[in-house]
Amino acid sequence: MPVPFVCHSEVDVLIIGASPAGLMCAKALANARVNVRIVDQTAFKLTTGKGDGILPRTTEVFQLDIELWTCRAPYKGLTSRTPSVTAPSARYPFELTLHQGAIQDIFADSMISLGVKVERSTIPTSIELSKDENELMDPASYPVRVVLQRLDKSEDEPREEIVHAKFVVGCDGARSWVRKQVGITMDGEQSDSIWGVVDMVTPDTDFPDVRNKALVHSNHGSVIFIPREQDRIRIYIQLKDKDLIDPVTGRVDKEKMGPDRILETAQKSLEPYKLIRKSEFLWWTLYSIGQRVASKFSIKNRVFVAGDACHTHFPKAGKRLKSSPFPGLYNDSHNLAWKIARVLRRWADMPFFCQRQALYESERRKFALDLIAWDKMWSTLFSGKPLTEENSDGVSPEDFTNLVLLLILRVCKTFQTDFTSGIGIQYQPSVAVDHRNQELASGLVLGKCVPPCKFMRAADAWPFELQDLLPSDFLFKLLVFTVDCTDPLQQARVESMVTNMQKPKSFLNRYATHGNSRFGIVTISKDRKETFKIFRLLTLLRSHWSKVFIDDTDPSGTFGGEGYSYYGLGPEGALVAVRPDGYVGAIAPLDHIGELDAYFASFMKIPV
Repeated sequence: MPVPFVCHSEVDVLIIGASPAGLMCAKALANARVNVRIVDQTAFKLTTGKGDGILPRTTEVFQLDIELWTCRAPYKGLTSRTPSVTAPSARYPFELTLHQGAIQDIFADSMISLGVKVERSTIPTSIELSKDENELMDPASYPVRVVLQRLDKSEDEPREEIVHAKFVVGCDGARSWVRKQVGITMDGEQSDSIWGVVDMVTPDTDFPDVRNKALVHSNHGSVIFIPREQDRIRIYIQLKDKDLIDPVTGRVDKEKMGPDRILETAQKSLEPYKLIRKSEFLWWTLYSIGQRVASKFSIKNRVFVAGDACHTHFPKAGKRLKSSPFPGLYNDSHNLAWKIARVLRRWADMPFFCQRQALYESERRKFALDLIAWDKMWSTLFSGKPLTEENSDGVSPEDFTNLVLLLILRVCKTFQTDFTSGIGIQYQPSVAVDHRNQELASGLVLGKCVPPCKFMRAADAWPFELQDLLPSDFLFKLLVFTVDCTDPLQQARVESMVTNMQKPKSFLNRYATHGNSRFGIVTISKDRKETFKIFRLLTLLRSHWSKVFIDDTDPSGTFGGEGYSYYGLGPEGALVAVRPDGYVGAIAPLDHIGELDAYFASFMKIPV
């Protein structure tokens, strides 16, 4: 029988790995109507195990609802308990857990109507990047060549496909094939700490906090309880057996310990409390803690890595410390997708990725390094033994509690909100983050995501969260804080601003495509609902009745009216440019539109 021919195809973006990061990237690009494909080597979707934490920035929360238990000498058992720590200013004061498979199903199902489906049983066998600099800088070229092998094809069907891609994103996990093929190393270290994980129906126990997130610090090893859906629970157990490591591979050998022995270790750590299994294990695994960051996050701004492919760390350092807005690892994709989409739409040239420095890498790698530094402090503390008569150099219960709280408070103080959840991330000045005029809106921090705040829609007095007005639709949003337009001087200032924005060479018109703007305008006035007149605003500031808001209280007086003060806005107002990923990119005075002209000119492309 003749060997079937090899298929050739072209695609804008090829995503390798249907991980959370991969699905997030595929969904975002599909929404932008980008030609995207996502492949994965597994034949079936995830049904058990792996990640389950949903944390901010998606839910905008810092809810560290943890019970800390420690072994107090000379007594045998667990006797010390600390209260939970919360951040009441968060938009959503709770943390969620949902099985990773269910979350991935939501992403996968939502892409079907957009024509994107995970291509399973598909493995990449080679990847080649063009060395022609002209080709690499041409956004219309396909400089990445990937050979895919389809494992689910019959012998008389073509099993090999050569894909020519404009961009490739490796979201294929901690042992990333993409990362290794393009020569990106993982820098860091592997700790000696080994952990076991079991998923099960909540066992019979007299431990009072089994349905809370609980951290148990014991001489037999630390234990973490994570309550889950359908009366299930996940238990992380620190193990002592160093012989679990395979001397050849350096990895944990799952043949040397099963879930029953893992649970036995947890039982010892909980003494005198009981922990009795009443059903079969749903899932289990063993792992050692690796704290590593990729040496690069991209090659020639054509091949990228995201999620676990570029940073790995302790998966339950108090919370799921993954660097994303959804359960772990999504923020890399959220940051990358809008940049790729703008280049593919010809809204930006290839230099957008690398002016001054590699933009995606500079923003996300710094956060990954900061996260690893935090993770080392936490995992070292939590993996250490408590102070007992037998272990004189251990950590006392009081010191353990104080150190945990100190680490949490240091994070809150340093990053203002929860660094570990992603809310407190601040991107440094770059082509996409201007550093000027912070004093005009001190609460809208340049390089940070827009914090939640309620405003009232002027037309119908309907309350809205500002974050809900900033959808990830790949458009920059312009927040126009006009202050009080009943003041003649302020009204004149606003009218002058509109006149300048309507000039042909203004950024608003300069980058319009066939009359369609690349910006969404939201106007927020400080006027009162009794005196505000929407038609006093010039047409540009009220393109639709649903885009005009006032900073006033609702009829019941229970919310609103504090937005201007919360965002640190002065009497002259401000123009705030919000990036497509929800981060503050630039701030300008109303009478200095030229500053936004210069900001957008640094990376936007004039349509031909």
